[in-house]
Order: sequence, then C-alpha cells, then structure tokens
Amino acid sequence: MRQLKLFKGVEMDLATLEEDVNGWIQKNKATVHKITGNIAPQAAISKGQDRMSGSDVLIVVEYER
Repeated sequence: MRQLKLFKGVEMDLATLEEDVNGWIQKNKATVHKITGNIAPQAAISKGQDRMSGSDVLIVVEYER
C-alpha cells in the first residue's frame, strides 16, 4: 500500500532537509515512487520595511515499505 511522508524545512537550510529525507528513506528501506515539493515565500515586515524572510519548503514522499 502506498503511503505519504511529509517533510518541512526552510529554504536557508536545504542541506539539512535533504539529509533528513535521504536518511529517512535509507533507515526505513522505503521504495520511493515519487517525490514532490513546494517552496512558499514568506513576507515579513520589520520596522516598516518590507523584506523577504526564509521560504518554507515542503517535501512529499510517496513510498511503500
């Protein structure tokens, strides 16, 4: 039966997110069918100035054990 595993991280720390996903796949010996992702920019207002803060990153892994 296919299942989903969700991973959430931030754009500024993609290396850690990549390690988390790859480590989870190896540890669980998952057979991966598909990996998709999304980056959602986050706007922040600081002292009346608009600036962009780190974007949220969502990784969806479709797998079987």
